[in-house]
Formats: sequence, C-alpha cells, structure tokens
Amino acid sequence: MLTIFLEIHMTETILELNNASIFQRETLILSDVNIEIKKGEFVYLIGKTGTGKSSFMKTLYADLPLKSGFGQIVGFELKDLKDKEIPFLRRKLGVVFQDFKLLNDRNINENLFFVLKATGWKDKSKMQKKIDEVLDKVGMKTKSFKFPYQLSGGEQQRVAIARALLNDPELILADEPTGNLDPQTSVEVMQVLQEINANGNTILMATHDYALLLKFPSKTLKCDGQRLFEVVQKQQQQ
Repeated sequence: MLTIFLEIHMTETILELNNASIFQRETLILSDVNIEIKKGEFVYLIGKTGTGKSSFMKTLYADLPLKSGFGQIVGFELKDLKDKEIPFLRRKLGVVFQDFKLLNDRNINENLFFVLKATGWKDKSKMQKKIDEVLDKVGMKTKSFKFPYQLSGGEQQRVAIARALLNDPELILADEPTGNLDPQTSVEVMQVLQEINANGNTILMATHDYALLLKFPSKTLKCDGQRLFEVVQKQQQQ
C-alpha cells in the first residue's frame, strides 16, 4: 500500500499546459505550449532575452491572463481564473525575483513577518517559528536583525528564497534568481535551491546562466521562435 501511495505522490502533476498560447496584451508571445512538471522536479527555463520567459512566468502566477488553451498549476485552472482566486493561487506558489524585492525600511525578520501577516497568519509565536525555520534553511538565521542594504547580493537572494518558502509552496518560480550575482555567488545560491529541491520542493527556474546548467544539469525547457519545448541533454551540452 505504501509503495502505491509513494508512486502516486511522486507522479503528481504540479503544472500542466496543453495547446496554450501566451499573450502580452494583444501580442502573441508563445503558441501551442504543451508541458508538464511533476512534483519534486527541478526544471530550467532558458531562452534569449525577448523570447517569452518572463511572460510565461507571469502567466503562471496570474500576472498575465491565459487567454487560450488549457493551463493547470497547483490545482488552479489558469484560463478564466477569477480575480478573487489569484491570492489563493499565489499562496501556493513561492516566487523569487532577480532584484530580490525586499523592503529596505525594515530588517529581514520584519520583511518576512510582513509577508506572513499579509497572507493571513495571526499567531506571532508560530510566525516567528516559521521565519526562523526558513532562514535556517538558507543559512541566514543569524542575520535576521540586519536590513537588506546591509547584506550582499547573494545574502539578499537567500532571504528572497526564504521568503518564497514561508507558506510551504507547492511550486517555486525563480525568475533569473542569479541574474544580478557574480559567478561564485550564483553557484552558492544554486546550491541552496538544489538543497531545497532535494527536500521535496518543485522548482521552475528561468535563467540565462548556461554555466549553471552544465554544473547542475536538470530537465530544461527552452523558449525560441514563439515555441516552448523540452531540450534534450545532448543539445544542452553543445
């Protein structure tokens, strides 16, 4: 019985798009998108600037509407998603941005406290316990009293990853999380993401950094010519 349960659990689909078209207002960005991401996968999203990576990510967290085709993410259907449903979708997602998006007028602990409060947490002791837990996961627990501007870029991105983990997301969307970091710091941030993935979190990461793909190979989707398709490993290494 346990084996059957584990097999079902491991093959659970977290994200699926069929015959989907991605638009930026009236402009078609990607057409005939057919992808599936299962629970526990680490998936890269690559492609040149302007090929649709950001538009695709924005569609997944409902910043852009899905106008055509089928899309399902963490149990929500993206087409015809109602405005009142969007906050509930986003609570099941963890989003990590290239520019960190931390609030500079409050320390790290207060940054994370703000997010928990905004997403409906009430019990202060439980909130603090959760904050300590996620900061510990990214190696930043001892720096919770510092303000964002007192941290390096790599440290700020670790905090941004911790923030994405606060509500135990079913999927983490990381949009160019190493884009503003030097190569060594990028590797360190990737190691944090790899550890989080090893603990069971599903991650979709948009990146320009092909060195990371070689160092940490994984399933890869590519945007090119208004298409989104999976890249086979041999092509990646050329």
